[in-house]
Amino acid sequence: MSLPRRLLERISRRITLKRRLGPEFGRAPLLVSPGASLSFWWPHLASDLFAFAAEYVSPGSVVWDIGANVGLLSIAAAQRAGPSGQVITVEADLWLAALLQRSVAMQGPQAAPVRVITAAMYRELGLAQFHIAQRSRATNHLALATGGTQTGGVRQTVDVVTLTLDWLLDQCGPPQVLKIDVEGAEADVLRGAQRVLSEARPVLLCEVYEANAAYVTETLHAHNYRLFDWDTHPRVSVATACYNTLALPVERLS
Repeated sequence: MSLPRRLLERISRRITLKRRLGPEFGRAPLLVSPGASLSFWWPHLASDLFAFAAEYVSPGSVVWDIGANVGLLSIAAAQRAGPSGQVITVEADLWLAALLQRSVAMQGPQAAPVRVITAAMYRELGLAQFHIAQRSRATNHLALATGGTQTGGVRQTVDVVTLTLDWLLDQCGPPQVLKIDVEGAEADVLRGAQRVLSEARPVLLCEVYEANAAYVTETLHAHNYRLFDWDTHPRVSVATACYNTLALPVERLS
């Protein structure tokens, strides 16, 4: 990594910028930080999460955003779901969760309520250590997980509460749409989501590390989900979970 990039990442850590989503999401305001991703220096927000929200979130939807970062999906989904919907956002990084809370407070009455939960999802309730990445906060991860290759090391380690998706089901009711982006902990998150998959049957977009692909594939197939590569256009069915896996309950297939 070049010295200029290292310096830019360092000065970006505590900077907060106000951006707006596209017109399809009501030009909703959102606070971002280039400390979470250097792409946030650019005025225009771009993310495939916006396409996911546009395709699968409708008025009245209940959406769970697990590993929310600055909340791109959370705020877009809130605009799509409207006041009759609900967004449950889970983010373990206290700094990012506080930034997201500020974004939530800026939304108008046309948006769904957004509940921000500061915790990490895992296979069991408890306590765990959570690494704040030296580089982008988007690569923060549980110490129990593998983490990505772009963390640049660990800036800080903090203790976090761990919850399960099945526990969240009992507290908040079933989701129709679920996103999981947990930097290598996705297999353990799904181990704690057996009832969510069997009873709630949400549409799922999950980032899957190669080491977890076999378990994720087996689990989703066992619950009668069909897998697709979200990054292909047109979208293609896949036999094994890929990096960005779209999983649809078979009853949702036309």
